[in-house]
Amino acid sequence: MSASQLDPDLLRAFIAVAEHRSFTDAAASLYRTQSAVSTQIKRLEDQLGLKLFVRSTNRVALSVAGEGLVSYARRILSLGEEAIQRLRQHEIVGQVRLGVMDDYGTVLMPPILKAFYNSYPGIELHMETGLTASMIGRVGKAYDVVIAMHGRNEKSGELLRRERAVWACSPELNVSNLDPLPVALYPSGCLFRDWAISALDRTARRWRIAFISHSLAAVEAIVAQGLAVTVVKEGTFPRSLRMLGTEDGLPALPTAEIRLHASRTAQPPAILLVRRLRDHFKAVHIKAT
Repeated sequence: MSASQLDPDLLRAFIAVAEHRSFTDAAASLYRTQSAVSTQIKRLEDQLGLKLFVRSTNRVALSVAGEGLVSYARRILSLGEEAIQRLRQHEIVGQVRLGVMDDYGTVLMPPILKAFYNSYPGIELHMETGLTASMIGRVGKAYDVVIAMHGRNEKSGELLRRERAVWACSPELNVSNLDPLPVALYPSGCLFRDWAISALDRTARRWRIAFISHSLAAVEAIVAQGLAVTVVKEGTFPRSLRMLGTEDGLPALPTAEIRLHASRTAQPPAILLVRRLRDHFKAVHIKAT
């Protein structure tokens, strides 16, 4: 007989008796009569052609066959419950408002959100990209979840990963010939902008701001043309650019922390997204730098 032919109700009765070692207590836990549970166990034994319990006047013990069936019965019931839970996921409806950095929104989030939508097609996803420093204070109002970049001393939110800030330029650009060094940056409020300016000011090298934009794509396009250098995350480093280091005469930059901020009154759709994000960043094994 295959496992698919075993009635889950009979298996639940079997597990209850096995755990309680009593037909009376098992019946009480299942809200059934003792005779009903005894009938179920008899049916299961008849189907298997095996005795599952050794009965005496004052105790019930598992037979050798019964001991062997316990783990299988639990696994069968667990799989059935898991299947029901997965099917019910598709019935969850609602909306999640997500705020995230521009590069994460274009590089990391799309496949994550696609997998999330496939699991929960009834949940509407609203994602806004931009400078997340201004989004954090609006979690619970304008956003349900925000993935933001912080310095190393930040304690709020939940750490997802660490990102090293690195310099980038066009593969054809020789930065040693540039005086002053042209830099493409994001507007005021961007952590990388502050780090870049502070690091450059500590060097003897002359530099100038050549381009400012809210748009990640615009900054990368200007840099790809050899018109400036910029600062990006190592984990989302653009393929069209070349990474620079201290050997190129540029100062080292700090490491940022990527933290997840969720509303304290988050509804089930947002809670599910938070779990998916945690699982993703844990599964990819991105190590701290």
